Amino acid sequence: MTFDNETVQMLLVGTLDSLKMISISSFLAYLIGLPLGIILTVMDKDGIYPVPWIHKPLGMIVNLIRSIPFIIFIVMMIPVTRVLIGTSLGVKGVIPPLTLASAPYVARVVESSFREVDSGVIEAAKSMGASTFQIIWKVLLPEAKPSLITGAVLSVTTILAYSAMTGAVGGGGLGDIAIRYGYYRYQTEMMLITVIILVIIVQIIQEVGMKISRSSDKRIK
Repeated sequence: MTFDNETVQMLLVGTLDSLKMISISSFLAYLIGLPLGIILTVMDKDGIYPVPWIHKPLGMIVNLIRSIPFIIFIVMMIPVTRVLIGTSLGVKGVIPPLTLASAPYVARVVESSFREVDSGVIEAAKSMGASTFQIIWKVLLPEAKPSLITGAVLSVTTILAYSAMTGAVGGGGLGDIAIRYGYYRYQTEMMLITVIILVIIVQIIQEVGMKISRSSDKRIK
């Protein structure tokens, strides 16, 4: 492998494409997954506003999507993606499947964070006459904030792993470079470089996310 300017440029474009994929998909996944996680928590049979006929089918849909391996999900989504945005290739073409596959995962992460909130705090808010919305906004979200941030770090790194898999179907980014050069052309060095870049990105996300989580945790101040 020749490590020339053209190779550096290709890796730079691939890294930027991967960052674009994970930032847009993570934002959209949280736009869907956060309210979904709130609904799953609040409308549970033991939640603050139980609505089993909504909670049960919604939970089943979330579990169903989560149980489909991402590489199969992205192939299943190709016709839908083409209808939605006109292509299933490149950064643009992988954002819909990345978002739809990640949103249920985000919902479960959010639900798990809310379940860590002390039930005594919720009961106290109820006894003071707080509405369901006030409990969500003023109790659940602030109390679960450090856990939600930790969960966001986990979600974003999972989305990054998903984005690398999109290279198998022409999704662009570092995954695409790793497969085209590392697998099809047997250029192991190129595959190792892309893996190192992915590891560095994960480390940066992890360190920054955990620092924000620790600074927002009132228990360790």
